[in-house]
Amino acid sequence: MKFKALVIDIDGTITHMDRKLSLEAAAKLRSLDIPVVIATGNVLCYAKAAAKLVGVCCNIIAENGGVIVDGFDKEPIISDVIHECEEAYEFLSGTFDLEKLDSVHRMTEIVLRNNFDVEEARQLLGSRFPGVEIIDTHFAIHIKSRKINKGTGLLKMAELMGLKTSDFVAIGDSVNDLEMLEEAGFAIAVGNADDFLKDIADYVSTETYGDGTAEAIDFLLSKGLI
Repeated sequence: MKFKALVIDIDGTITHMDRKLSLEAAAKLRSLDIPVVIATGNVLCYAKAAAKLVGVCCNIIAENGGVIVDGFDKEPIISDVIHECEEAYEFLSGTFDLEKLDSVHRMTEIVLRNNFDVEEARQLLGSRFPGVEIIDTHFAIHIKSRKINKGTGLLKMAELMGLKTSDFVAIGDSVNDLEMLEEAGFAIAVGNADDFLKDIADYVSTETYGDGTAEAIDFLLSKGLI
């Protein structure tokens, strides 16, 4: 089976450990004959810039599925979920000294610096905010709606592109990539990925970070999967 598109995370997947772009991974992504979708927990403007720099512009899933756009100049589809995240943030602010990141650009979730007890925060939210979850992507802490994730984002993006999610190869490294890898037709975890992501992956690269993505693309091409 040949897959018709690829969806890929940015940080930790096409970057090195220090978040510098892997030029090898970027070159391999740019050379593919199939569409490449960027899927990130980061904000839309960052994702657009990264997609342009990599050379795969511009089908983007941003803010962990909360913001979706299928063209650089198109209006994004924005999920209406920020209010419950703001309420959860205000509640937690009564206990923790929280520091927002990228708050000017965030449209569907709240992102915080990792300088507080995340597990205690999860317990405090408990049943009070059942529609909200806290995830740690290793780069930041996200307060997000349970209704959306990169998997739901991929469902919408596939619809916009006239494809099925099973037509996609997905590559990721962290907890926020889980639903995306589960939804895709073929799942790849780079070598630095969380163990539970490796457990569900169809292929796990030996190399880590951007080098792992470069290896994974070579594997897909060698097997005739793309």
